[in-house]
Amino acid sequence: MDAFALGPVLISVPRLYAIGCALFLLLAAWLLLGLSPGVRSRWFNGLVLAWLVGARLGHVAMNLDAYAAAPLDVLKLWQPGYHGLWGLLAALIWSGWALRDRLLSMIGAMGLTVGASALWLVLVTLAPLGGDMPLRELPDITLEDLDGEPVNLQNLRGKRVVVNLWATWCPPCLREMPLLAEAGEREDVTVVVINQGEELLQVVRYLDEQGLTFRYPLLDPHQQMMSAFESPGLPTTLLFDRDGRAVERHVGELSRAQLNGWLKRH
Repeated sequence: MDAFALGPVLISVPRLYAIGCALFLLLAAWLLLGLSPGVRSRWFNGLVLAWLVGARLGHVAMNLDAYAAAPLDVLKLWQPGYHGLWGLLAALIWSGWALRDRLLSMIGAMGLTVGASALWLVLVTLAPLGGDMPLRELPDITLEDLDGEPVNLQNLRGKRVVVNLWATWCPPCLREMPLLAEAGEREDVTVVVINQGEELLQVVRYLDEQGLTFRYPLLDPHQQMMSAFESPGLPTTLLFDRDGRAVERHVGELSRAQLNGWLKRH
């Protein structure tokens, strides 16, 4: 499991780990640093902001090609795209500045910040809440395209296959559809968008209105793929390699940088 659904809201497990580690850091600072409530609050709030800004800018710097193509994506802070080491560096710089008049507290704050970051990294690596790929290969499932023609997913092996589960009522799904359509224009990638539980007319109307074209727009009226992917919500995207093996999975809105990274690695 890589995300939890709270009603219509999806919360990724790594972000849940990050929230837990931040609360651990706040508790440890309260117990160990001996700071007054005002100073501690100022340091901690600034540290969280510094980490977020540093981690985001670091990620952007390491994926300049993706963000150069769509600069406004930098501001889509809800998307994945934070680099932990850059965030840690920014947090340490902030701690050094904010606590510069309190040497022992500054050293302690830096140590706790490194410890909380290391704990987050361990949690993300070990994935105690579950991180296994629920589906190992392209499933032997046949669905119909918009013309009523059957398409068996296993027959798409030979190229990298991006499978996306979506619906027209899902705003994050709609935001990433142009990105998926763009990826589908590549000769070495097959993009399969599988609508979950909606009528043919509704799907056709949306794609026509938006001018989106896919080679494999499929219908899944009984949401078989949600069950096969063990998906907690929409959108859900999986990447399969040329042999049909599942190599990447993301629940939630996909970013250009993330998709580019997948395709570069595989």
